[in-house]
Amino acid sequence: MKVFVICCAALVNGAVFLALGAQALQSGTTTRVDPAFDAIVSPGTTMETVKSGFGFINGIVWVRESGGGYLLVSDIPANVIHRWTPDGKMSSFLEKPDWITTTGRPVNPRFGANGITVDAQGRVVYAAEADGAVVRLEKDGKRTVLADRYEGKRLNSPNDLVFRSDGALYFTDPSGGNRFADWDLKKELPYQGVFLLKDGKLQLVVQDLERPNGIVLSPDEKFLYVNDSVKRTILRYEVQRDGSVANGKLFADMSAGTGTGNPDGMKFDAKGNLYSVGPGGIWVFAPDGKHLGTIVPPEFSPGFTFGDPHGKSLYMAASTRLTRIRVNNVGAR
Repeated sequence: MKVFVICCAALVNGAVFLALGAQALQSGTTTRVDPAFDAIVSPGTTMETVKSGFGFINGIVWVRESGGGYLLVSDIPANVIHRWTPDGKMSSFLEKPDWITTTGRPVNPRFGANGITVDAQGRVVYAAEADGAVVRLEKDGKRTVLADRYEGKRLNSPNDLVFRSDGALYFTDPSGGNRFADWDLKKELPYQGVFLLKDGKLQLVVQDLERPNGIVLSPDEKFLYVNDSVKRTILRYEVQRDGSVANGKLFADMSAGTGTGNPDGMKFDAKGNLYSVGPGGIWVFAPDGKHLGTIVPPEFSPGFTFGDPHGKSLYMAASTRLTRIRVNNVGAR
């Protein structure tokens, strides 16, 4: 097990973007922008690699069980979802999750499952990126396509997804370039949207983002957060009673950040702090949008999740390795 020592560097004057631009981010470190960051990641905390040798991992979720739980993590080039347990054991959970159930085309070797989540019944639901579908894995192992078309037109490439407590599902649908280029498929939707799947009906709720990617609900479910990988911004929308969203406003701007990566996976902790993949690592924002600091894994990490029985381990899908750091707040979503 490889261990990385976390260093904290204080940045002056609260100059978030200037500070990040002036100071090179190093792998396996944290960068403190505001002293409040120390209450989230204690100075001197260690970061560890718990498993390596993946092709490129992305989608990741902690599945809770009585007495513990386990991680599911998607290795996209291998087109497999792995199951990893805290005792260090790993096994194949689902082979070929991106199964091409709707296009009839061969499996694209560069695409596997992207975002992964679990519904209230404990069933795994994932974004089959190359298939252009949202898929549910039933308890008997069968797969159910929950969504693959909107108003008769093929979805782009579902990417990330989040459940509301009433079972409604929000997901982002950016355009997966390889999917269309490799197979000569014609893009049918004129936008890259955010969708709501509720009571079996699919509804378009956002259509004006350049590339919607990560998505998460606030702990109280009053707001939906979506980041845009092109503009490098996070937008916050008010969730209406019927599940639609309104009054989208800028929550955070990461466009001046440095380092590898664009906005991607997002999660909340129980105290309302928002964690989002961004340039150079995982940015941590206070509830008011203030950037408190950045967690920098040893490799680019497009996805992460809170895990372990105590809910205070942040597991990062860091490209070819699975990395973990202990934080002080329990994960909320």
